[in-house]
Amino acid sequence: MLSGFYSKWMFAWETALTTADTNRIVRPLEWGFSAVGALYASQGARDARETDDKTEFQKNLAAMIALNEEIVERSDEFFGYVTPTDFRLEERYPELFPTNVRPETLAQDAFMQAEIEAGKAEKVPFLRFTSPVKTPYPENDVVNARWYPARELADPEAQTKRPKQAMIVMPQWNADAVSHNALCVMFNSFGVSALRLSKPYHDIRRPAEIARSDYAVSSNIGRTISACRQAVVDIRSCIDWLEAQGYEQIGILGTSLGSCYAFIAAAHDPRIRVCAFNHASTYFGDVVWTGQSTRHIRAAFEEAGLTQGDVRKLLLGLSPMAYMDKFAAHPKRVLVVHAKYDLTFLPEFSQDVLKNFKERGVDYVSKVLPCGHYTTGEFPYKYIDGWYLGSFVYSAFKRLAESANR
Repeated sequence: MLSGFYSKWMFAWETALTTADTNRIVRPLEWGFSAVGALYASQGARDARETDDKTEFQKNLAAMIALNEEIVERSDEFFGYVTPTDFRLEERYPELFPTNVRPETLAQDAFMQAEIEAGKAEKVPFLRFTSPVKTPYPENDVVNARWYPARELADPEAQTKRPKQAMIVMPQWNADAVSHNALCVMFNSFGVSALRLSKPYHDIRRPAEIARSDYAVSSNIGRTISACRQAVVDIRSCIDWLEAQGYEQIGILGTSLGSCYAFIAAAHDPRIRVCAFNHASTYFGDVVWTGQSTRHIRAAFEEAGLTQGDVRKLLLGLSPMAYMDKFAAHPKRVLVVHAKYDLTFLPEFSQDVLKNFKERGVDYVSKVLPCGHYTTGEFPYKYIDGWYLGSFVYSAFKRLAESANR
């Protein structure tokens, strides 16, 4: 009885949080072939024009599905890149870049701006460089990552013996610019540096024409795929910079959409030795179709006549399931946190991830939160989640350091 009451209460709370934002926009389906790049021009596909021609629609559908299959087949090439040459650390004032108009969010943004204007705010370091993946939006193509360097040990000899370790942190879809910063501070407390990476189309990278980070995941299929490609390449570029600073052991933490990007990066870059996935799923399209937070995108797909099966195929190139064997091919320590009452990443999707990890012998730890997707960020669940993430990263890096010193 209590269990039933709790689940109803949790689902109601989760639904209230996912419907609090009123600025989700249902945009019409766009194929977006041009956004994916000339690499896959061999498919002969072209962007859809406004037409009622069902034959044209079916041709574009088949071409985009074929393009995704080619992305998976040639993923090393698709997620390959040339290392940027303009890495730089810039001292900047932290800003919020909110994606909603809730009173508490606007108040926080106003407070941060007032602190800057009053000269009370302090500048902090951000890693900045030009993304190897180009888009039509100049602000999106400048990568932004807040840098949290760990303090060196007081004992120089002990510092020399300890491998330099760093985490790359990828927050959730539509995260503001301070989301997950507390995790970076926590990692610093046990000697691990952190780069908190702004995903494509997020916070300072968000084009002025949109109020939310909609271009990262939308009914424009090609642009959604391109955003994933850019995110993965940006992560790998950050690893290049970290290695140039002497970092030897590198991990990644991704939440929700960030966990998808983090997984694909880890599947294609064996330098990532520690992975923490905060909510995980196997197929990107299934999350878009069934999740509460993407209901406006599903509405656009349904209006166009697409099915869940179609959407799964149309977004296969950014689905962790497509790269599961690649992910398992190199040793790494992995944490998967999922939520029992998740209405965005349904629990069965996360359990499918665990099933595939087990079948492939991945060294993983599973933790389950007694809440939902959005309620993970609410009291007291955010502290439980933080404990799972922090304790895992601490123990994983400790084990890596010990193995390096043997």
